[in-house]
Amino acid sequence: MPKTRYPIRRRKRYCFFCKNKINYIDYKEIDLLKRFISDRGKIRPRRITGLCVQHQSDLAKAIKRAREVALISYTSR
Repeated sequence: MPKTRYPIRRRKRYCFFCKNKINYIDYKEIDLLKRFISDRGKIRPRRITGLCVQHQSDLAKAIKRAREVALISYTSR
């Protein structure tokens, strides 16, 4: 007897920054940036975070800037 497969319905993720009307992602807001970094210190991909292309790019730049000025560590220990 063949099993019927039902498509998995996932909720559509909306861009956090578009939803909250945030235009500029500040590299000094560490708590906000840490939401988008994994426990290993990697930047989470767009398919996980649900961000739009522009905000994912801006987020990556802000995280890299924060790492440069030592506000966020490159890796976690």
